[in-house]
Amino acid sequence: MANFRPAAQQKAALANVQPVSVAEAQLARVAGEGCARHSYLNSLLEAAGRHSGRDLADAVHLLCSLHGRYPGVIELALQRAPKGAVQAWLGRASEGFERERLFLVRLTSAVGPLPSTPGAGETETSLVAARHALETLAMSEREGCSLGAATALVGDWLPIRRLLDRAATRAGIESPAPSLPDDNSILAVIGDGTEAPARARALAFGGEQLLLQHRALFDLLEARAEARGDY
Repeated sequence: MANFRPAAQQKAALANVQPVSVAEAQLARVAGEGCARHSYLNSLLEAAGRHSGRDLADAVHLLCSLHGRYPGVIELALQRAPKGAVQAWLGRASEGFERERLFLVRLTSAVGPLPSTPGAGETETSLVAARHALETLAMSEREGCSLGAATALVGDWLPIRRLLDRAATRAGIESPAPSLPDDNSILAVIGDGTEAPARARALAFGGEQLLLQHRALFDLLEARAEARGDY
């Protein structure tokens, strides 16, 4: 019987594991797959070399190209949201993100021009494709997809905001107080009506794809720094 003890113990351990909710899975997805895990973002946060200023400027400009336009992911999702808790949350998130957007636009002007980098045409093509992908997620007819993208954006904005704050300090401008909804509000809004498996799958897809675009942006920034000889 001793040979069967490990399997039995494993089964008992699994039985004691509490199931993860759709909302908890979304926050775990942001933590595990978001841009906070990207090595180049962390390099930008820690860099102090002679090229760090233009690398930060490059990041601010490309982030503004992706998220500095109105309407963005959250506003497009809000336009299609039915009345209720989700619409109310998206409304608050939209108000908060508008302040973030204004900060991003002001910061883009403050950091100076976009650094000259080989392959500028390819960069613009990539950004156009990324913006189209985000718009498609936000306007998806799959119930839950747009909320997945919007909540992932809000959750993944924290490490991006740290980067913007660093760029603002270097540029000599003040950063406004963060204004986006917190994790508890994300848990609450996702928990409201996501029990249906199809909706949960759509929400996960929206979140995964949004995070994929963020990681791709930092891949692009890293490639641009390498092309300039900065990294």
